[in-house]
Amino acid sequence: MRSLRKAGLCTLATATLLGAVALPASAAGPGRVDFTLTVLFTSDMESALLGVPGGGDTDEGPIVDGGERPYGSPSRVATLVDELRAEATRGRPAPGHAGHRGAITVSGGDNFLAGPEYSASTREGAPFYDALALEHIGYDLSALGNHDFDFGPDVLGRFLDTAGDEVPFVSANLDVSGEPELAAHAADGTLASSRVLRTAGERIGVIGLTTPELPAISSPRNVDVRPELAEITNALADDLARRGVDKVVLVSHLQDIDNELALVPRLRGVDAVVGAGGGEILADPGDRLVPGDVAERGFPLHASDADGRSVPVVTVAGDYKYVGRLVLNFDRHGTVVSVDDERTQPVRVSGVGPDAVHGDPVVRAQVEKPVSEHVASLAEEVVATSDVPLNGVRGDVRSGETNLGDLVADSLLWAGRENAAEYGVTPPRVAIQNGGGIRNDSVLPAGELTALHTYEVAPFANFVAVVPEVPRDVLRQLLERGVAAAPEASGAFMQVAGLSFTYDPARQAQEVREGTNEIVTPGERVRDVVLDDGTVLVSDGTVVDGPPVSVATNDFSARGGDGYPFADLPFTSVGMTYQQAVQRYLTEGLGGAVTSADYPEGGEGRITAR
Repeated sequence: MRSLRKAGLCTLATATLLGAVALPASAAGPGRVDFTLTVLFTSDMESALLGVPGGGDTDEGPIVDGGERPYGSPSRVATLVDELRAEATRGRPAPGHAGHRGAITVSGGDNFLAGPEYSASTREGAPFYDALALEHIGYDLSALGNHDFDFGPDVLGRFLDTAGDEVPFVSANLDVSGEPELAAHAADGTLASSRVLRTAGERIGVIGLTTPELPAISSPRNVDVRPELAEITNALADDLARRGVDKVVLVSHLQDIDNELALVPRLRGVDAVVGAGGGEILADPGDRLVPGDVAERGFPLHASDADGRSVPVVTVAGDYKYVGRLVLNFDRHGTVVSVDDERTQPVRVSGVGPDAVHGDPVVRAQVEKPVSEHVASLAEEVVATSDVPLNGVRGDVRSGETNLGDLVADSLLWAGRENAAEYGVTPPRVAIQNGGGIRNDSVLPAGELTALHTYEVAPFANFVAVVPEVPRDVLRQLLERGVAAAPEASGAFMQVAGLSFTYDPARQAQEVREGTNEIVTPGERVRDVVLDDGTVLVSDGTVVDGPPVSVATNDFSARGGDGYPFADLPFTSVGMTYQQAVQRYLTEGLGGAVTSADYPEGGEGRITAR
């Protein structure tokens, strides 16, 4: 694999960031380069097992490797990682590198994500394809991301059952003792706070962190998430130092690279940070990117730690599109003396162009071929016909009513009513669906709707849930949460069924305390709320006294995801994911026909801004 030279380094104008590649003399010390470590990493693969098409204009051709999408894919990553490992550790050392060289390969987490590719792993008797991909690529370890918990601890346990035989997992701020499946993996060492990896006779300590937002954005159930990230990391780094491990890498899934940059000034004893979860595109001029991707900042970023040492901070975009490469030169005392800027870069995973790699045949046969066959079967399964385009564009469903938003909310209401008796709950009168859970980011054209479309619209592992007794003032504040960011788009903006409401974005927005969803400032934007049967719940901003209302939603929202202030009201999942609700509503509830009368373009006026 030939190296791509960099034309320059983009700097970020933030006080804590440094643009320098050679580290300050005070931090580097007088030592010469004794050991060169190459850290290879990926992040947020999210079940993109069939690759990605790439956006924008490209003359590199759309079809390669027998018809796969031209960028990404685990088979190409497997080949590329092998090539980059060989380049890092074999042959004549690159200028400035030590003859003594090693490499490690890590994942930043979010290794799988609900959707059509993931659904191949849910068929009876099927293996966990994402875990097989992780094994075949040969990661030395992986952090845990929020999406790894989307299906709950039991499914994550199944993932670890497969991948954990070869790949250990690290997360220092999670206490999994309350979940038997995960506790068993902690007991056998598959899941740990940190690991010591060995390469070329050197010991490399790796500490893992998972976002403290985990309970609000995923389904960890009884996993306890500790927020004291700096204290936890420093204690582990001290312990590693006492054990003679003088090279430490932090792999942290904190959802935004700025969270890693803000953490570094509080750290001691960490030599580099691999961030994940934010999807940022870091690159320098000359780095080859997937068409459509645009660099946001340089690669790497730097921040000063608590001792004034410059620490490189890196991340790559997900979906198997890039393998990140960070090259660190250490002196004999284990101090980083420089970062090799020429070889530190995101390396594009491509099946086209001068940097094309061919997918590993074993991964293609054991992972991509069966997944592709499964997804093809979903695309051929017609579940309904629509005579109107259905709008699921990201910015639209997060800022206003759309007809696809109406349909998804209606499907929750339908599913809640269908299964209420079986699960012993009050049939819901209304439904709310967070706009952030509608993920196709497109307008579905009029015509056939397939099972694959339902996965694109509703990809997460969220189950339909019924909250049987929601006081009217709480329901009003739930609606206030939906419009708190208006007119800006927000994943908390809700699509609704069974009611209509008006709001005034000029009035006081609701404020909640992060982590607890406690309402700090009640919202005053929602002015009128009327049930479909004419019952008035809110009139001119005043809640009308009356009995509580049964609400259908998804269990992510019922647990307080996106800051929804459900006030710990009890809820019951009714045995159906929201993707299944959408598909069954189309086939059974609507009889396979979506009409413009029921779902007019722009919606039917359920949500109105004054």
